[in-house]
Amino acid sequence: MSTLTALARAQAVASGVAQPIATVRHLHLSEQPLVLVPLAMAGEANAPLAALVGTAPDRAQLLIVPQPRNRDQRFAFTTELASILVPYLDGRRGVAEAVPVDRGKDVRYRYVDAPQILVPNPAGVTFVRLLGRSTRFRRTDGDYPVDASVPLLGRWLSFLADRAEHPGSSLLLALTDALTLHWATGQSAVEDNHLAALLAWITPPAGVPGAVAAEAAEDPAVCPPAGPATDPDFDNRQLAPAIAAYQAAADDPVAQQRARAALADLLRGQLEPTWQLMWQAVDLLRSKPAGARVADRWAADRDAFTDYAAYVDEGGHPQARRDGAVAAAHRLHRLERALTTYAVQRAYDDPLVMADHRLTGEAFVGEVTLAAPTRVDDSGKRPVLRPRIMLHTTDPVLVRPGASLYSPTRPNQKARVVFVNPTADVEKTEVVLELSGGMGRSLTPPPGSVPEVGERLCYTTLSEGFMPSGAFPAREETPWTHGGPPGDGAPAEEDAVEEWN
Repeated sequence: MSTLTALARAQAVASGVAQPIATVRHLHLSEQPLVLVPLAMAGEANAPLAALVGTAPDRAQLLIVPQPRNRDQRFAFTTELASILVPYLDGRRGVAEAVPVDRGKDVRYRYVDAPQILVPNPAGVTFVRLLGRSTRFRRTDGDYPVDASVPLLGRWLSFLADRAEHPGSSLLLALTDALTLHWATGQSAVEDNHLAALLAWITPPAGVPGAVAAEAAEDPAVCPPAGPATDPDFDNRQLAPAIAAYQAAADDPVAQQRARAALADLLRGQLEPTWQLMWQAVDLLRSKPAGARVADRWAADRDAFTDYAAYVDEGGHPQARRDGAVAAAHRLHRLERALTTYAVQRAYDDPLVMADHRLTGEAFVGEVTLAAPTRVDDSGKRPVLRPRIMLHTTDPVLVRPGASLYSPTRPNQKARVVFVNPTADVEKTEVVLELSGGMGRSLTPPPGSVPEVGERLCYTTLSEGFMPSGAFPAREETPWTHGGPPGDGAPAEEDAVEEWN
């Protein structure tokens, strides 16, 4: 937890309402997201019990498994879920756009849209991951065949769950994570995973402190848990008798249909409060303008969606149960680079996020007091434009002469620290910077390319510059110490076997 987030949490406790920790929205929100609120059977590892699914507040479709321990009913549930999710995914593949590559010498194509799945909390992402893992290897022939849409659904769910680990991705979002990225409450991070309590802090009723509103929201009789876990009291007092009634009516189709309808009404009552909260959370997030670099991250999501759709269309194998050594190293490296880039982009987009870096000395804000925009450095083989500016700042400046700095307002321009001096005013520091880049090739800078006197700027050590990828051996060159070269990726019979399934 950063210093400013800790301060915001303390202020939330004092004021009784969550405090904003972002001025812009740091994630993409689709015009038509698909909301998924799942429930799982207690005591059964990721056995689906029910789900509300839909793309609008008034179009919720209820899916239930009357007996979650019944294998056929579980796969009937996944078949029904596939009939909703797969067309939604295919609906994002209608139009593609040309993207220049190789400095404009060639083009590639990506879809102009991509799916966005919203779940209540991180446990919902885990549900998606495990459901994908338990279905993507299923066979459509032989013993226990399933509908052809089931393994396809599993592959897409696995893709979405993998992408959810990518920092800044918006393909599969847990709304509690999305909200806590923008607001700080007066409760613990664990309590923030309860969607109703979190929203009670952000938008408490008039005159009611957030803590009181959150405590009321945590009452399962008022707002059932946001899934996939159910309330134990509900399980014992209502769910178990309803499932038993369904089982007892096995020999009477009419009675069993009535029992199923009663069970569906019971489960809908558990899911609908969370369904309403999901759309309330979406509206809250929409109230913030998107950050400048959100579109770039969504473009990366669309690239990933386009590539995986093409891989599926070409008959590629399902994702392996375990990555090979080289693939795992590649993945970890990509995630580390993405995390670094995401942190820089959020800071560049949002002064509240950058404020954390100002506290740690990685950034400072100052006012330009002197500027030499036409200064030329002729010490080398040819003269080059190297303007200098002086800033006065009240922030702590921990950078040393020679350090490279960057400004979010001119990200393509590099500033080298010439010297840092205290002033007569002990609260101020004088910083002189030499600028390069972002000013064209002539010895006269274009208007606006060099900061002017009176301009207030932020400079930071954080850079959006290109980070080269690491060097890894080819898959076929995996050393024996790491298991040797992996197979061709074709699934084996045992891949479909899970200890928990």
